[in-house]
Amino acid sequence: QVQLVESGGGLVQAGGSLRLSCAASGRTRSPYAMGWFRQAPGKEREFVARIWWSAGSTYYADSVKGRFTISKDNAGNTVALQMNSLKPEDTAVYYCAAAATYYSGTGSRDYQYDSWGQGTQVTVSS
Repeated sequence: QVQLVESGGGLVQAGGSLRLSCAASGRTRSPYAMGWFRQAPGKEREFVARIWWSAGSTYYADSVKGRFTISKDNAGNTVALQMNSLKPEDTAVYYCAAAATYYSGTGSRDYQYDSWGQGTQVTVSS
């Protein structure tokens, strides 16, 4: 079973930056993909970004495209989310997710992932 632990959340002013990290442990082979999702108070969890582990290709939600960057570190089995030009509407709990096996499509659906972290809070003040 894979364990995912997020870090790097916090409070930042609008226009600022934060970098989230997700460390994976407990697995013996690389995942098919890893992604970031977020959930704001009173809202459903939504897709933010994903990266295919082998090819390194990325995909973003329209709301974060051009501001957020997802990246991976093969050696450390970690994935990061660099968040720039943050807006108050980015405030949410951010979750890291891993997909152990292949799925079709863009990877923007939470059911495509089988391991989840506990989440880290990101708060953007106006």
